[in-house]
Amino acid sequence: MKWRRGRRGWAALLGATALSTVVLLTAGCEAIGYYAQSIGGHLGVMAQAQPLTDAIASAHGANDARLAQRLALAGRMRDFASRELKLPDNGSYRRYANLHRPYVVWSVFATPELSMELRKWCFPIVGCISYRGYYAQSDAEQYAQGLRRDGLETYVAGVPAYSTLGYFDDPLLNTFVYLPEGELARLIFHELAHQVVYVRNDTAFNESFATAVEAAGVERWLDQDASEDARTSYRRYDARRQQFRALLLGTRDRLVALYQTPLDDAAKREGKAKIFADLRAGYARLRTEWGGYSGYDRWFDQPLTNAHLAAVATYQQWVPAFTALLARCDGDWQRFYAEARRIGALPAGEREAALRRLAPPATRTDTLTAGGKAAAN
Repeated sequence: MKWRRGRRGWAALLGATALSTVVLLTAGCEAIGYYAQSIGGHLGVMAQAQPLTDAIASAHGANDARLAQRLALAGRMRDFASRELKLPDNGSYRRYANLHRPYVVWSVFATPELSMELRKWCFPIVGCISYRGYYAQSDAEQYAQGLRRDGLETYVAGVPAYSTLGYFDDPLLNTFVYLPEGELARLIFHELAHQVVYVRNDTAFNESFATAVEAAGVERWLDQDASEDARTSYRRYDARRQQFRALLLGTRDRLVALYQTPLDDAAKREGKAKIFADLRAGYARLRTEWGGYSGYDRWFDQPLTNAHLAAVATYQQWVPAFTALLARCDGDWQRFYAEARRIGALPAGEREAALRRLAPPATRTDTLTAGGKAAAN
């Protein structure tokens, strides 16, 4: 196992080991198994990481020009993130690990049958969050199966990257280095943003903040460092993504409204089935409009549930508010981060009120109804 030799690397390792021991000693049997896989899985990822310069040299030695090019590109993005976006200048994304699997973790999301409120799980350090991650897909599927037996709807999503909030130097991974240029930049900026501002027990705040940073950051990257082909490709892809998200969020809003009516459960189930049928029909129309583009077919090939839509909403709920805040700060990243920290330090009710005031009027109604009860937590 190769760890960084600096004080921060050893301190993080020793701190994590001590915390892990306390967690395992105080947890129940089911929790012990979960924390053990989390600790072992993360340490396994870290053990496989090597410095970026070594990884690029190894790629050249193996005649893997594509990997070498992608790692070099990621390195330039990493430098850009600290230089231009004022994101942390540390060892994160300056190493590379090939995990030989498509995702680093699989996250489980769950909701009741007739509610858009995501179930939450509480952990040391990060607080309560709206998902539960596993390093093995089979473990995630098994846990989701148990939730379904309890009457919940579930969504198991493969996740290409995650943030340790600066406690460790998160590496570049094979699970995302081959993404299109704009998407790779978004992901790196998003995960680094979590190291700047993180509020315990508020997934929507954290993910919306990071999503706003990634969106604004990638625009600067494309304007300053990307080729014309990369810009054109990204604009086309992002336009489709915005339409896809709008379709999902509109569907989510219809379901929220349905579940809040005084109808009995049977009538709600009937209305729910119609709304999901409308969602699939809406996607078919989009696909035709896109000339047959099939990039989201895989998402629609699975049985869709409330949990799928609630998970998407978690990343989008307060994005308009943070985008407006960045504009109010005249694009000054340091001022923006300071203001985000200030808002994040407010009590939950005041924090939500501050974000509501920031949200543009055109999005304010959707923002308020988007998450149901989950949005207020």
